[in-house]
Amino acid sequence: MLTAFDDYPIHPSADPIAHPATGDRNHYDRYWFNGIAKDGSFYLGGAMGHYPVLGVIDAAFAVVHEGVEHSVFASGRMPLDRSTEVGPLRIEVLEPMRTLRFVADPKAEGIGCDLTFRATTIAIEEPRQRVVAPDGISATDHTRMTQWGTWEGTVWYDDVEISVDPEQTVATRDRSWGTRPVGTPLPTNRLQDMPQVFWLWAPIHFDDLCTHLALHEHTDGERWLETAMIVPRLATTDDPTCGVDTTTHLRDLSYQLEWVPGRRETRRSAFSMRDPVSGESYLLELETLFTYRMRGTGYSIHPDWMHGSIHGELETGRESIRLEEFDPAELSSTHIQSIVKATMGKRTGIGVLEQFPLGPHEPSGLTGFLDGFEVRRKG
Repeated sequence: MLTAFDDYPIHPSADPIAHPATGDRNHYDRYWFNGIAKDGSFYLGGAMGHYPVLGVIDAAFAVVHEGVEHSVFASGRMPLDRSTEVGPLRIEVLEPMRTLRFVADPKAEGIGCDLTFRATTIAIEEPRQRVVAPDGISATDHTRMTQWGTWEGTVWYDDVEISVDPEQTVATRDRSWGTRPVGTPLPTNRLQDMPQVFWLWAPIHFDDLCTHLALHEHTDGERWLETAMIVPRLATTDDPTCGVDTTTHLRDLSYQLEWVPGRRETRRSAFSMRDPVSGESYLLELETLFTYRMRGTGYSIHPDWMHGSIHGELETGRESIRLEEFDPAELSSTHIQSIVKATMGKRTGIGVLEQFPLGPHEPSGLTGFLDGFEVRRKG
């Protein structure tokens, strides 16, 4: 089946672009954005995903303001031409790897935005995430790019209007694609173990540079994915944003986490890294200001708007939840981004520490599947 994209020289194989490389129902292609006011007064989130085997396109936009997380969702039938619009939500790629626009029409559910992302760094390619289950079945295999920038524009919800100033609002975006569990799990006759995930991801903005780290660990703390780097800011608006690597790759990433008692959420954290070339050491310290539940953009097991869930030709919806009303022990509340004040030497900045801890993790003292952290006294 030919589509408009077949007129571009972008084919990675002999197949038309509309033909996914696999018939795996978990095949996906996704945009994700966040935005943070430097004074911590609001958080913005946006996402859009295509699931060609499921025939679904979905998107969401969220704003956390004055202690409430507001979200608008849309899901519908995915068009063959991979349009980046579903219901009241759309993404426009104005200049690839540099400028994108995210729009949500407030007339649909009372929540809207018109925001422009402008890159301030190159786009980095993170290590490929591939997990194979003990029985040999691939559980996930995807690639992600991450990029730092600013957001500019306006956000509306109900009778509130927020002006988003790029001088005062940092932003991060990612693109990921491949296979990752989406939608309602497929019934199988395979033996199933309790799921276990320990994921930390922290893109941070400082005035003169950005930092990044990501890691996955097994129950015993064995690390199967790690990246840590210093990402310089673009010197000019004409600097290349892809095809080059201007980052400093760090090694010996270690962490100390201070958990909120009874929760799987950090209050403070510290990450140590080292430049293997210069020998310089870095200590990144993060302090949580407030927490965003990723269910606001369809992540985790959202009861109604989980990524890849089927809603027919088109459906939209909304939720507004006070931050203190989220149940931290409920599965859809476990995948979070803590908005953090960051310190690294004399530098201060802002960013997020994404956390997705499911199941036991011995180095952190987490037990059970969703059990909150318990302080254990010696003696």
